[in-house]
Amino acid sequence: MGSQTPVNERGSEASAERRATEAKRNAVAELLRVSPLADELARRFSAAGHRLYLVGGSVRDALLGRLSQDLDFTTDARPEQILRLVSGWAEAVWETGIEFGTVGAAKGGTTLEITTFRADSYDRVGRHPDVAFGDSIDGDLVRRDFTVNAMAVDVVTKTFVDPHGGLDALARRSLDTPATPEESFADDPLRMLRAARFSAQLGFDPAPRVVRAMTDMAGEITRITAERVQAELSKLVVGAQPRRGVELMVDTGLAEHVVPEVPGMRLAIDEHHQHKDVYQHSLTVLDQAVELETRHDPTLEPDLVLRLAALLHDIGKPATRRFEPGGGVSFHHHEVVGAKLVRKRLRALRYSKDVVNDVSQLVFLHLRFHGYGKGEWTDSAVRRYVTDAGPLLPRLHKLVRADCTTRNRRKAAALQRSYDDLEARIARIAEEEDLAKVRPDLDGNEIMRLLGVEPGPIVGRAWKHLKEIRLDRGPLDHDEAVAELRRWAAEQGIGPAE
Repeated sequence: MGSQTPVNERGSEASAERRATEAKRNAVAELLRVSPLADELARRFSAAGHRLYLVGGSVRDALLGRLSQDLDFTTDARPEQILRLVSGWAEAVWETGIEFGTVGAAKGGTTLEITTFRADSYDRVGRHPDVAFGDSIDGDLVRRDFTVNAMAVDVVTKTFVDPHGGLDALARRSLDTPATPEESFADDPLRMLRAARFSAQLGFDPAPRVVRAMTDMAGEITRITAERVQAELSKLVVGAQPRRGVELMVDTGLAEHVVPEVPGMRLAIDEHHQHKDVYQHSLTVLDQAVELETRHDPTLEPDLVLRLAALLHDIGKPATRRFEPGGGVSFHHHEVVGAKLVRKRLRALRYSKDVVNDVSQLVFLHLRFHGYGKGEWTDSAVRRYVTDAGPLLPRLHKLVRADCTTRNRRKAAALQRSYDDLEARIARIAEEEDLAKVRPDLDGNEIMRLLGVEPGPIVGRAWKHLKEIRLDRGPLDHDEAVAELRRWAAEQGIGPAE
């Protein structure tokens, strides 16, 4: 008597098949949501004797119910044929990527990228392929980064194409490669960082063989330009679960070649001994910063600057760690060292000047609040806190609160109450003095008139002195400001201001 599949297993297989069929229908339904645009495009290609497929991330996102207005297509038509087919139909056409087989187009608020089937080869020195056009959808899909991005929908016949089990991987929230991961990452090492990014963005877990290959080949990421690495890292950091992506980078050794200061924090024990190490503490601060981002405004977009500052705020600790008598550990001035390290790393990653300045300034300021105690700061100290933070103050509030990670509930509650008190004082003083526009009580023109000098360094020094007085004492009336300028001028030997 032949073997038989148990009834419950047959039922399970049938249930899985039904789910797969339903998922395929959902993908096609999502595709039809952009009709008649997709249908119009399909008819144009079909009439010219060409195939056209929605492909890659567009199919993945359709299956996840989040299809955007940016759509990717692939076709057997060559670039010049694509151009002819979309010209006169699309509202705009661009040829930026045409040397790689891609034609861009826009119509009805939707952006399209249409790429000829690819069958590239790589020299495995850089990441630029020797571009070669292919003739089949299967050949195109096998060269893609992950199986969840190697699915397609034939927009002419409305059929689903999934030769590498991408649908099953999507259901399991698993990241695997169509070819072996070693081949895939050798072709393009940036795919290793993309694995970490997808983990953070979509909550996917890389397959064990992908993790092994990432670990073995982590050093290959150095073949990739800093600009490309930075773009992937930024997408990871603003993902829904950035901690997942950071942990994958650190666990595989990828971070050693991208942001080595992050795994470097595993060497330093937190001074309160409440965390496994500063690295784990920093991940907790990152989690809490993400939570605080939208606490007062759920519509806010993920904040790259805040998240980078949360992740990197303690990177100065390993260099400043000191073991004190009695078993304590100190990290004196780690915020100063950390700000310098942040500036150096973000510049190396080719971040914009604004991002570099903002993140490093937040790291520099993140520890200042701990001198506030139970409200011992003078109004002058509060003014300086606000002035030094400038437009970063809302982010600094969130970073400082996120940094309160002690497991001692009473201490944590006390820290939060202290910060509540500081914010209340800031609001009061700001209402009285317009702290956002702290300026000296005399402007540059009046300083020059009173001192009888031309524009130059003396004016700048006088302006800075008056601003310091303004921060210390609050607003001065005009006569007080003039008297203070005269006193300063006499001390500097400039001569009495008449």
